[in-house]
Amino acid sequence: MARSHQAMTGAFTVPVEGAVLCGETRAGATGGAKSPLVLVHGMAGERHDWDRLCNALPSSLATLRYDLRGFGASVTQQDTGFSHAEDLLALFDALGIDRAPLAGLSMGGGIALNFALNHPERVSRLVLISPAMIGWEWSEEWRAIWRGITGAARSGDMALARERWWNHPIFATARQSDAAGELRRSIGAYHGRQWVRDYQRDALPDMERLHQLAMPTLLLTGELDQPDLRLIGDVIESAAPNVRRIDYPGAGHMLHLERTAEVARAIADFLR
Repeated sequence: MARSHQAMTGAFTVPVEGAVLCGETRAGATGGAKSPLVLVHGMAGERHDWDRLCNALPSSLATLRYDLRGFGASVTQQDTGFSHAEDLLALFDALGIDRAPLAGLSMGGGIALNFALNHPERVSRLVLISPAMIGWEWSEEWRAIWRGITGAARSGDMALARERWWNHPIFATARQSDAAGELRRSIGAYHGRQWVRDYQRDALPDMERLHQLAMPTLLLTGELDQPDLRLIGDVIESAAPNVRRIDYPGAGHMLHLERTAEVARAIADFLR
């Protein structure tokens, strides 16, 4: 029998097909049966990338964060095709979460969006922070930068791959912020296996389904983010029926680090 989310505290592990997901929960200070805000991290990240934001969120807000398959403390037991969104569904089922608010950053935003489109009955509210999108056609400029990172990783020079990732234009404003050290440490800890080979199954583009995104959605974007990601934000805002967008002047991609207090306030207000 699945555990109720009311009983969840501290660290957890959840076996899914071909992997074990690791995560942690924080109970809301006021208690009660309210479902936690589920947080999905970005590429080359892990659940502790949310530390700054979780510390800024109201203590009354319960949270759940976990390491995606193959990231952080989560492990992949076999090299088979998988879907991060289906892993998330298995996590919800294992922890007895019928329906919850969901937030994702960057790649995690694409996963959260995909999950919300696939399983709308499981998502009460959706928060997308500088989101990517499943099936997006990336620009040649974006692909060239990505090839430089993956090429270094596949040649065995993971230090160079990490250095190129750190210097990626999406981190330009974050590198100038007071969270730069946190970002650098997170990138330094990343093993880089997904740069060498990623076993995610191909999926149809989510852009064709945005009109089906029924739940209230908060879209947080940075004015100085990269053109591909700016365009993804524009497409979501124009195509999805129930989106509130906040575009932060002077901010880039890593809004949870660059504008922590403002993002925490926006999320708390949205979830009230």
